[in-house]
Amino acid sequence: MIQSRRVKTDSTSVGSWLAALGLRLSDWFERWFPDAFALAIVAVIIVFAACIAIGNSPIQAAQWFGAGFWDLVAFTMQMTMIIISGYALATAPPVYAIIRRMATIPKNGKSAAAFVGLFSMLSSLVSWSFSLVFSGLLAREVTHRMRAADYRAVGAAGYLGVGSVWALGLSSSAALLMATPGSLPPSILQISGVIPLSQSLGLWQGMLIAAILIIVSMLISFHSHPAPAYARDMEAMGVKYEPPVVGARKPHKPGEWLEYSPVLTLAIVFFGVVYLIREVADKGPSVILELNHYIFAFLIAGLLLHWRPRFFAQAVSAAVPSVAGVLIQYPLYGGIVKMMTESGLARQLAHFFVAVSTHYTFPVLVGMYSAFLGLFVPSAGGKWLIEAPYILEAAKALHVHLGWTVQTYNATEALANLIHPFWMLPLLGILGLKARDIVGYSMLQFAVHVPLVLFLVWLLNYTFL
Repeated sequence: MIQSRRVKTDSTSVGSWLAALGLRLSDWFERWFPDAFALAIVAVIIVFAACIAIGNSPIQAAQWFGAGFWDLVAFTMQMTMIIISGYALATAPPVYAIIRRMATIPKNGKSAAAFVGLFSMLSSLVSWSFSLVFSGLLAREVTHRMRAADYRAVGAAGYLGVGSVWALGLSSSAALLMATPGSLPPSILQISGVIPLSQSLGLWQGMLIAAILIIVSMLISFHSHPAPAYARDMEAMGVKYEPPVVGARKPHKPGEWLEYSPVLTLAIVFFGVVYLIREVADKGPSVILELNHYIFAFLIAGLLLHWRPRFFAQAVSAAVPSVAGVLIQYPLYGGIVKMMTESGLARQLAHFFVAVSTHYTFPVLVGMYSAFLGLFVPSAGGKWLIEAPYILEAAKALHVHLGWTVQTYNATEALANLIHPFWMLPLLGILGLKARDIVGYSMLQFAVHVPLVLFLVWLLNYTFL
C-alpha cells in the first residue's frame, strides 16, 4: 500500500515555491479526492437534487436519468475504441520505437514534464484522442527511463492538451459543427447560419490564446516538478512498467497458421484503405477527423504495422484493462445530461448568464457558464448544442462576433477538464493511476488557466469593435 507523505520542507529544498505548492496540492488531493466513479455518482445526485429544486418531481427526474443512461452508449464505445485502437497502433514496433526515441530527449524531471506537456498540447491541436493515448504512453516511457521524474507531475503534463488548447484546434466540436450545415440543428442554423472555420478556428485571436496557454502551461509544468529527492517514480506509485509483449514469431500448431499469416492482414487493410479513400474523395480530407473514421484509420494502421493478426490481437488484449473506467462511468454522465436538458436546468442557467451580460462582459460570462456546465456535462459537442441557441442569440443581440463567440466557448469549455475525471479516464487507464494522483498538479494549472483565459477572452473581444 502506498503511503502518502506530507511535504514539510521549504521551497529551496523542493526546487521552487511552485514545486512546493504542487507537492502540497498533490498530497492533499491524494488524501481527500474521491475515486472518479464516486465523483460521478455525486454529480448525479447534485443534478438530481437541482432538477427537483426547480420544480420537477423526483419520479420524473429519475425517469430522465434512466433514459439518459443509454444516450452515451455509442460515444462510450467510441472512447473505448479510441483507447484500444490508439494503444494498439502506438505499441506497434515502428511507432513504439519513435516513442522510445522521443523519451530520450528530456534530460531531467523538469524538462520531462515540460516536454510531455508540449507534446500533449501540440498533438491535441490536431486530435484530442491522439493526444490522450500517445501522451499517456510517452509519459510512461519517459518516467520509466528517468528515475528522477515524478510520475504524477509528468502524467498530469500528458493531460494538458485536453485540459487547455484542444478545442482551439482541428478537432474542435463546436467549430466543426458550426461549419457543417448538415450537422446543425435547425434551431441553431436559423440564428447564426453557417460559420466557416476561417471565422472561428482561423481567427488570430484564438491562435494567440493557444500560443499563450502552451507557453504558460509548459512553464508551470517545468517549475512545479519537484527536486529528485521528492519525486515519486512509477514504482513508488505502485505502477509496474510493462513494455509491449511480442509473442512467438512462428506458429507451433497447424491451426495457428492463419493467426500468423500477413495475407489476412493485407486483405483487411486493403478493404479499409479503399473505404477511407472513397470517404475522403466524397466528403473531403476533414472527414478523417470524425471519430468513427479516425478510429477506423487507427485500427487499419495498427493492424498493418503489427503485420500479423496474432500480434495485433495481443496488443488489443493489453489495452482492454485501460477502458474499465470509461465503460462504467460514461453512462452515468449520459443520465446527467438528460436530466439537465429535459428539466430545463441547463436552459435556466444559460438564461441567467446571458441576461446579466453586456457587449463587453459577454465573453467572460459565457466562459464562466461554459466552464461551470462542463463540470456536469463534460462533452464539448453535446454541451455546445445545449448552449448554442441561447448564446448565439444573445451574441447577435449584443453585436458580438459570432465566430469569436464560438472561440470563446472553445477556449473556456476545456477549463473544467483540468479537474474533471471524465476525460482523464483514458489517460489514467494507460498510466495505471487514479484521478487523485494527478489532479493536484492539474489543479495548479487550473488555478492559473481560469483567470488567464477569462482575461484573454475579455481583452481580445475589444479587437472586434
